[in-house]
Amino acid sequence: MVSAPQRALQGEDMPLSRRMPLWVFRIAALLAGIAMFFPPANPGRVSEKINASASLFTNGVSYGTITNSMGRILRSQWIQDADITLLMIACVVVMLGVILCGVGGCMSLGNRRMRRRGFVFPLIGAPVMAAGLLLIRLSYNKMVAHGEEVDKLDKINMMIPGGFWVFCAFAGLLFLTALIAFLTTEKETDPAVKMEMDEKYRLFLMMLPVILLTLIFAYLPIWGWRFAFFDYTPGGSIGPDNYVGFKWFSFLFSDPATTKDLIRVLRNTLVMSGLGIATSWLPIAFAVLLAEVRSTKFQRFVQTFTTIPNFISWVLVYAIAICIFSTDGFINSFLTNVMHVAGANTNYLQVADHTWLKMLLWGTWKGVGWSAIVYIAGIAGIDQQLCEAAKVDGANRFRCIWHITIPGLTPTYMVMLLMSIAGILSNGMEQYLVFSNAMNKDVIEVLDLYVYNIGIGQNRISLSTVVGISKSLIGITLLFAANGISKTIRGESII
Repeated sequence: MVSAPQRALQGEDMPLSRRMPLWVFRIAALLAGIAMFFPPANPGRVSEKINASASLFTNGVSYGTITNSMGRILRSQWIQDADITLLMIACVVVMLGVILCGVGGCMSLGNRRMRRRGFVFPLIGAPVMAAGLLLIRLSYNKMVAHGEEVDKLDKINMMIPGGFWVFCAFAGLLFLTALIAFLTTEKETDPAVKMEMDEKYRLFLMMLPVILLTLIFAYLPIWGWRFAFFDYTPGGSIGPDNYVGFKWFSFLFSDPATTKDLIRVLRNTLVMSGLGIATSWLPIAFAVLLAEVRSTKFQRFVQTFTTIPNFISWVLVYAIAICIFSTDGFINSFLTNVMHVAGANTNYLQVADHTWLKMLLWGTWKGVGWSAIVYIAGIAGIDQQLCEAAKVDGANRFRCIWHITIPGLTPTYMVMLLMSIAGILSNGMEQYLVFSNAMNKDVIEVLDLYVYNIGIGQNRISLSTVVGISKSLIGITLLFAANGISKTIRGESII
């Protein structure tokens, strides 16, 4: 049973009528935080010239996002730069108010003393949000006034976005519910009681940044899938006029040139990912060998030395490759000056031969040390008494590795293998982008690089979105299929 102090700590000592405003406040604070990154809820899009894909956060930190479609308007002084600056400041003020309300929402998960002090933040943050919204309206009024003065208001396309009223509702709701919750929360009279929070809520708040970042960078971009159903051009807008339904989905498989390119990049992707999966045992072998080293100093040196390449960008890796394999690189210089080989001027980076193997070797060099960390941690978690008991029974070091260490790492390896199979079509872009050239493009262009090339390079945003959607759906299907196979064969799954 839960004791009375624990119920007080969790807020369960309050009747339902008092807990309701508290939960409404928490939900409203969470939704307001999410809305900062949701473009349709942007209260700062006071002109149709502002990119419809810009969120409140983008409006507050990126001057170019606001003005990239206002070149003529700003050059002709139909609106003033000061009005844009005021709009950005207003967006920052609104975000500051949302953050203050979010802090109050987190503190509301604590005991009575923490809750009462936490409600001070939304009681300040909601008026700050309102002040920011007033500044947005002031910026809007100044732009309208200047547009009317130069008789170009129809060119500026001013409007009050729906997100403005959404955030007005958030500000009012947050202030009202915070005030009610503050007034209905009894003041802690015992001076010995300090601010504290139940452990489950502390753990939740520790995970909250990860959850929010996942929502923002992994799930919110799914909103961009709508471009697949429109004839969209960079800088343009989407609406009923350019809605084309599933045109680009059918085009992907009906156009011979596109189908041929897609088959080629799928071949490259599957081969390179297949090579990666086929050599996925290398980090385990490296971790086992490293764990068998008796010298702790040497072990730490090797682990550090092999982990560092993971933090080197692929651009620097390519610079290293140029120094070694280019026409004037180390290999050709060594062959010419030391081995006295005539005509040693081959640019190995420009040759398409064995490109798949080259990419595998570069990727293995860069990632094997980092990938081995999880297996090194797994080895540290294996009960050493098992090895000692095996040695008593006459097992040598190899037998201990084969019968104890490897089986202990198998569950971890299976999880990593399932994730690799699910991401078989997502083997990255940076490595292949920097190593790509006219000679090896046909064998190095993978699916991610193909999406980049047709989307950014050729401005075919709609088609690249369709390819991205198809890749994600196939990846999800492969994940569930591999998970089902694992459950059937091993009786274990990760989902």
